[in-house]
Amino acid sequence: MTSENRNMIVAIVMSMAVLIAWQFFSGVPQMEQQRQQAAQQQAAQQAGAPGQAGTEAGSQAPAPGTAAPTATGTAPRAMTRAEALARTPRIAIETPSVIGSIALRGGRIDDLSLKGYHETVDNSSPIIVLLSPSGGPNPFYAEFGWVPGAGATVAVPAGDTLWTAPEGARLTPETPVLLTWDNGAGLTYRRTLSIDANYMFHVLDEVENTTAEPIALHPYALVSRHGTPHTLGYYILHEGLIGVTSEGGLHEIKYHDIAETRSQTFPSVGGWLGITDKYWAATIIPGSEEKVQARFSAAQTGNDLTYQTDFLGDAVTVAPGAKASTDGRLFAGAKVVQLVDSYQAQYNIDRFDLLIDWGWFYFITKPLFLVIDWIYRFVGNFGVAILVVTVLLKGIFFPLANKSYASMAKMKAVQPEIASLRERFGDDRVKLQQEMMAIYKKEKINPVAGCLPILIQIPVFFALYKVLFVTIEMRHAPFFGWIRDLSAPDPTTIFNLFGLIPWNPASVPVIGAFLMLGVWPIIMGITMWAQMKLNPAPPDPTQKMIFDWMPLVFTFMLASFASGLVIYWAWNNTLSVIQQSIIMRKHGVKIELWDNVKSVFVRKKKPSAG
Repeated sequence: MTSENRNMIVAIVMSMAVLIAWQFFSGVPQMEQQRQQAAQQQAAQQAGAPGQAGTEAGSQAPAPGTAAPTATGTAPRAMTRAEALARTPRIAIETPSVIGSIALRGGRIDDLSLKGYHETVDNSSPIIVLLSPSGGPNPFYAEFGWVPGAGATVAVPAGDTLWTAPEGARLTPETPVLLTWDNGAGLTYRRTLSIDANYMFHVLDEVENTTAEPIALHPYALVSRHGTPHTLGYYILHEGLIGVTSEGGLHEIKYHDIAETRSQTFPSVGGWLGITDKYWAATIIPGSEEKVQARFSAAQTGNDLTYQTDFLGDAVTVAPGAKASTDGRLFAGAKVVQLVDSYQAQYNIDRFDLLIDWGWFYFITKPLFLVIDWIYRFVGNFGVAILVVTVLLKGIFFPLANKSYASMAKMKAVQPEIASLRERFGDDRVKLQQEMMAIYKKEKINPVAGCLPILIQIPVFFALYKVLFVTIEMRHAPFFGWIRDLSAPDPTTIFNLFGLIPWNPASVPVIGAFLMLGVWPIIMGITMWAQMKLNPAPPDPTQKMIFDWMPLVFTFMLASFASGLVIYWAWNNTLSVIQQSIIMRKHGVKIELWDNVKSVFVRKKKPSAG
């Protein structure tokens, strides 16, 4: 076996290893996600389908002096969402952004759907349901209230307390709602709820003491989620419990982690905490100067775990004949960047923008999104905005690329000398390297300059990947033609002739994910191949083999990436080919593109014997 054949086999094996690894870490989670979504949609469409099995837990209000959550009774949980909603009188919620209701029993905000977002790219699909009541499938709700001081036996509102409200009350941005409850022992509780046009609730809790003794009460708020929700499972995305405290900074706690530790508590002044999905979240927010104990916890309730974030404020003493009040906020909705940033500024919420998972490269990712979003306001298409940003980035990095391509041109000019050195020194690799470095030093050539254009775009590539992956603005954002969602992979595939054959290649076991090779990944592969062929062929056979196979490997790897990222890569490659051609022509270097392309299809003549 020749060394070239051996190199080819090694290259093929390495390429297959990369593809298999990518399938395991990316393709399999995506296929599982699709399977789960399909199962959930099918279950939702079945009328009268039962909810999750198990038991219902009431609110787990924190109590002073204890870190353990307290369940308040059990009830069968095998009922539909509609049945769970009908169990208690309700006050309707309606804004331009949300629709739902507040349960008068418990005073919980436990029914909320997002008007502007659908389950699929089809606008006729159901809107997103964020909060759901206890007793039905996937309970997820927020609760505010009071707990008595340690050792006190004061009656306070609980999860089964039936509040009263004015007849016909309806919560809208223009009409707050007042709830009242008298404990029958001299304390009257009032709760005023208001909401803006988007996703921010304001909850003002008041208590009036008509007894002859002072009363000490602690305000609290919680977000509770019953059962472990399905998550995408990506390392670069946080889904689970989240918050910012003044003592601990940003907390991102996975469901499986809090299931092991069961409880984590942090003192804080202000801050916020809650539970987040990829695009949606519910978070409770105390006053910016309020001292609280912030807690992340998990507890066994029936067959499931209940996950909770809550805060407990310092005791408020209500003198006889006096009143006391406390207020907090609940954000429950879509993590729209501009909206989250505006809430942070408006209510002085500490680092609330970290509710969106910008990642370690926050300093690149968020500014990149802001630029794309700003351009979008002019062009009206996020795909076009990405193309424009790519041009801007090319302009920013032009001086560096110019030096890089100029150095590559010089390297091409000395190729005859390098070839001569290879003939002279043969297998003496040390001497060959010394002589080559001497030539590079004499001609002022940086041998790694050709890598710089690729290296500088890696952080940008990752940041754009993050932007497309985590920002809700990119969700279901169309481009042109068949690309209706820039955050999803290209839905076409060459293996059914781009839809002409009524067959879904993804249904093929094991290799189905590899067969979803759409138009844009193919375009990206072609542009990457053209960029490789623009440069002189590497003299080393192994390097040449790697470069020859790299476009094909990347074509299959990026096929499962967000189509917006693939479009960016294809456009970036195209601009690089144009830019490099202009710079090489400027330096008087022959452009090798067509010669290298032709060499792929034209066989070299074998030397005649003798």
